[in-house]
Amino acid sequence: MTQRVDLANVMDRLAVDDLITGYAAAVDDGDWTAYRALFTRDGRADYSGSGGAEGPAAEMADWLAATMTLFPVRQHLIVNRRVTFSGATGWAAPGDAAEVRADYVNPMRMASGEDFVCGGRYAFTALRTADGWRLRSVAVEERWRRHD
Repeated sequence: MTQRVDLANVMDRLAVDDLITGYAAAVDDGDWTAYRALFTRDGRADYSGSGGAEGPAAEMADWLAATMTLFPVRQHLIVNRRVTFSGATGWAAPGDAAEVRADYVNPMRMASGEDFVCGGRYAFTALRTADGWRLRSVAVEERWRRHD
């Protein structure tokens, strides 16, 4: 049996992967302008699964900017990305939405010099827009943490 690879699907997967990598880089670099630009206008972020806040992406950028001062050194490693394209949900045409489930490990160094490491799973929803793929939502489910 021969499978044909749809070039558009491959391009979409690469674009969504780049979006998720951009998210990690923006948080790690403290680039809150870039963070905001990753989201749709109605985009939301939910960090309550790790003890944080939940709300519109712009507000969460402000919350992260304040919170991340506790962790001047941070590095997201987002792996095992599983992407499912859809869209027949009333808010996107078929193929114009993506659900991404991805595991993460997040080593950080606290301002005090102590190490803090956590891991868990992200749930991202992305939407194809006129400006390319953007995050409609991100939710964190922390599964473990270690504080030395």
